[in-house]
Amino acid sequence: MKKLFKFRYPKLTLLALSIAAAYFLFSLDVVREFMNSLGVAGYVGVFIAGFLFSFGFTTPFAIGALITMQPQNIFLYSLIGGFGGMLADLVIFGMIRFSFMDEFKKFIKIKSARKISSLKPTLSKKIKYYLLYVFAGIVIASPFPDEVGVSMLAGLGHIKPTSLIFISFILHTLGVFVILNL
Repeated sequence: MKKLFKFRYPKLTLLALSIAAAYFLFSLDVVREFMNSLGVAGYVGVFIAGFLFSFGFTTPFAIGALITMQPQNIFLYSLIGGFGGMLADLVIFGMIRFSFMDEFKKFIKIKSARKISSLKPTLSKKIKYYLLYVFAGIVIASPFPDEVGVSMLAGLGHIKPTSLIFISFILHTLGVFVILNL
């Protein structure tokens, strides 16, 4: 256990290992055949894959599952996967909003954080919010960990859960749709 903590990049190594394991697992014919044989249970599978698509270390497995699926109705699968991803984002949002807000407030008081926010004279507040929404949206729709994008939105402090639901559902549905078309 001590060697793990002395290791320089344990989280990045774990992420790389999960990507390699997912690639190996979903390149097996047995796994592909199993995923294709799910039939109606494929709806549950795409929901679970959409849910797992939101978390950093499970994203490679979700992508592998989505790529091996052969849906009859790609739009319905995308909607179900988007719904799963949206629920996962709500879980992340709740954890961040209620567990990390005190740290966000402390972070804003740090000198380097104030330098970042010194763009006030250059950009209006509205433009900064729009840029933040666009960047967070790109992160949420992509295979990058949603924890980053949802943290940005939760850090705004004024985003309503209903707005997050709408944004997350649309972006995850688009992300799942793109992956299912690969």
